[in-house]
Amino acid sequence: MQNKSIDLCVYRINSAIETLEAARACMDIKHYKDAINRSYYAAFYAIKAVLAIEEVDFKRHKDVVAYFNKNYVANERFEKTMGRILATLQQKREASDYDDFYVASKEEAEIQYKNAGYIVNVIKMFLANDFNVKI
Repeated sequence: MQNKSIDLCVYRINSAIETLEAARACMDIKHYKDAINRSYYAAFYAIKAVLAIEEVDFKRHKDVVAYFNKNYVANERFEKTMGRILATLQQKREASDYDDFYVASKEEAEIQYKNAGYIVNVIKMFLANDFNVKI
């Protein structure tokens, strides 16, 4: 594993952590649609940190998620629930970003924030334990 891939991994997981903090800030000011968006991106950046270790990347979100699910969730390196949570995060983000009259509730935003936090934390532990990544 090259230093470049580790550096990118660390950058991406730190972006995930920062984006999760932004989701919390959005919730605090009652911007629930933005909190849902930031929650999804926190999880997305975390899974991209895993892909950085392999030096694998894709331009489209659906390709990143599909690769992660196929190579990490289906192979049981992560629990199956992560794949389901990630799919829900993505669906909620797309609805909140693209549906004209979508109204996000506090409860829905809280759930998405919690789920994104779960993914970020599990991936942080995975990177630290399996690849000795310092975060």
